[in-house]
Amino acid sequence: MEPAFGVLALAMLFVGTHVGLATRSLRARLVGRLGERGFFAVYFAIAALTFWMLVAYYAAHRFEGAAGPGLGADPVVHALLVGVIGAGVVLAVAGLVAYPRLPVALFNASVREPYGVERITRHPFFAGIALIGGAHALLATHASGAVLMGALAVLSIVGARHQEAKYLRTRGRPYAEYLAVTSAVPFAAIASGRQRLVWRELPLGFVALALGLTVLLRLAHASLFAAGGRWIVLAVVGGGAVASLQSWLRSQRRAARPTLERVRG
Repeated sequence: MEPAFGVLALAMLFVGTHVGLATRSLRARLVGRLGERGFFAVYFAIAALTFWMLVAYYAAHRFEGAAGPGLGADPVVHALLVGVIGAGVVLAVAGLVAYPRLPVALFNASVREPYGVERITRHPFFAGIALIGGAHALLATHASGAVLMGALAVLSIVGARHQEAKYLRTRGRPYAEYLAVTSAVPFAAIASGRQRLVWRELPLGFVALALGLTVLLRLAHASLFAAGGRWIVLAVVGGGAVASLQSWLRSQRRAARPTLERVRG
């Protein structure tokens, strides 16, 4: 079988379960049976399993099958797309750092004024992955790689839109006002005058770290999918777990504040 078709089938499984389980009706039924924490545990386990299946299959067949776009053959285009990937890594890292405080974070029920990287894009992690995936899809020398990275870009875009629709229903006007002064596309709100860039709010130390990480990833690029892609899976799944844990701990601290204030009073 053409490897690109295998990657496509597994990508559809990963994207379909990732978005499908979070749809309003299905999620409500599962939460009713499993509870909020039980649902999250099952959701996370299925996401990790389907992502591992996708990466492992691609790692085993990444040098086989039909040719991809291969736009990296042109030095100028290659440099431009590598720059896009670097920008994507910076946004993704900044998004992970800011995640526990974002209005879309798990366990976060509040909507506040945009801060830091949110002024650039309200979905920094999704936007970063979309840039990384889209650029890699164009650089891919095999169709299977183009499908894999294109699927990640599509998931990021669809996931962001799905989150926005969900929070518009559940949070109403405060979230609608937040959407009105921010943008999903990086710098679009700033360019339109709806937002401004505040340098002191940005995690510049982590931006420098992200640039260093970009260089390291480039140097290790040929071996990233070695050993069945296990390091890719561990990094992605582990990063998601850490970000979710940080968000949960932050929600617990916020919930404990009124109690502590009453005790002190």
